[in-house]
Amino acid sequence: MTKAFCCLGKGETGWKEIEVPPCGPFDAILKPLAVCICSSDVHIAKSAPANVQLVLGHEVVGQIIEVGVSVKDFKIGDKCLVPAITPDWSSVASQEGNSSHSGRQEGGFKFTSQKPGVFAEKFHVNDADGNLYHLPEDISMKSAVMIGDMMSTGFYGAELADIKYGDTVAVIGIGPVGLMAVRACCIGGAGRVIAIGTRKNCVKLAIEYGATDVVSYKEGPLAEVVMKKNGGYVDRVIIAGGDSGTLSQALKMVKPGGVVANVALLAFNEIAIEGIAFGGGIANKTIRGGLCPGGRLRLEKMVNLVKYGRVDPSKLVNYEFHGFDKIKDAFDIMASKPDDLIKPMVLID
Repeated sequence: MTKAFCCLGKGETGWKEIEVPPCGPFDAILKPLAVCICSSDVHIAKSAPANVQLVLGHEVVGQIIEVGVSVKDFKIGDKCLVPAITPDWSSVASQEGNSSHSGRQEGGFKFTSQKPGVFAEKFHVNDADGNLYHLPEDISMKSAVMIGDMMSTGFYGAELADIKYGDTVAVIGIGPVGLMAVRACCIGGAGRVIAIGTRKNCVKLAIEYGATDVVSYKEGPLAEVVMKKNGGYVDRVIIAGGDSGTLSQALKMVKPGGVVANVALLAFNEIAIEGIAFGGGIANKTIRGGLCPGGRLRLEKMVNLVKYGRVDPSKLVNYEFHGFDKIKDAFDIMASKPDDLIKPMVLID
């Protein structure tokens, strides 16, 4: 048994003792060294049915305390980055290049949804050789804990958008994922990057990461504001935050032949698309939405970007707590969303 921070029913969180999934021959059991709270943790806790109890958390750096007999590249005591997405690498979906959906839709996202999350004194990682990555000594804990989800997802937004050199890109939402998308656009060749958001410290950081312009959704209808700023359509749009109406706004502002890339959880019900925004379906506007890749190679590529100075994701962390029991305090901060919040981290001292 191990202590874990859980959703205890709709809108209720707290601590409980849970069983750790068994360590299979290819798996590993880790203890957390650092964790971060994600807005999706808060969303899950608020929306879960009253009779459902779930261990939260999927953003973590950990240390191996048990390893399966068939694991080749990791041993007890190794400190590791852990991706939020931990696919089954032997699955048909992975062989097709669709590993994030191994087993079923979103099947690579196992923490909380398919097994206990990482906000526990011990947590399980499947397919350790395929999903873990050794923590480099020269990568700070703040950067490391951002790599497996916030950075990977933001950069995936830019990948989905298929940015070409000199493109004008609008990034909707400049929370942690959007900020990473801004940086990804800049190092990926975009000419103009229009960041859309209002929080002062996020605006400041967006500019620091390379945004050329910042606009606010409070200025008017989003597509109109962006097109006025740009003098016409943009080439690409990345959605990193929003609601069920955001997709239509993105389609309105992107040019015929352009791409709208979504990495945000927009809605569980219907997502509205206005016919005129989509050009009646014949404007050659592409919509792509995806769950970011997971696995060891993905982590290695993200680490290289940090290691060689292309991006500093540690700047996303602006609330820091110490001690396993402080996970609840960090969760409460994320739930209340003070105006200066970007990302809360807990170091497990």
